[in-house]
Amino acid sequence: MSSDEKELEAIRRRKFQEIAHQQEAAQAQAEQAAQVETQRQIVLRGLLTPEARERLGRLKTAYPDIAGSVEDQLLSLYQSGRLRNMIDDETLKRILAQVVPRKRDIKIERR
Repeated sequence: MSSDEKELEAIRRRKFQEIAHQQEAAQAQAEQAAQVETQRQIVLRGLLTPEARERLGRLKTAYPDIAGSVEDQLLSLYQSGRLRNMIDDETLKRILAQVVPRKRDIKIERR
């Protein structure tokens, strides 16, 4: 093996190790994100009645950004100790009415 081939092999080995390290870091980050999401869901399960959880789940399907924002607000209130009772469906409806922007009716008239 010539010195050029040895150098090329060393570069390949380093690059392979770099890629393997990046994949391990990405996998660890994904696992950590999954754990955080699991913890969030466990806390939310304790905060919301089944009906409210169902409504929030439907909202998450249609508007994931709004549902995430509401979840963050609920978790923040819980962590600060300002939530003492479970959130029922009616209370969640009131919260959503304040958070979700009002839709405007758009009418197009043809002349």
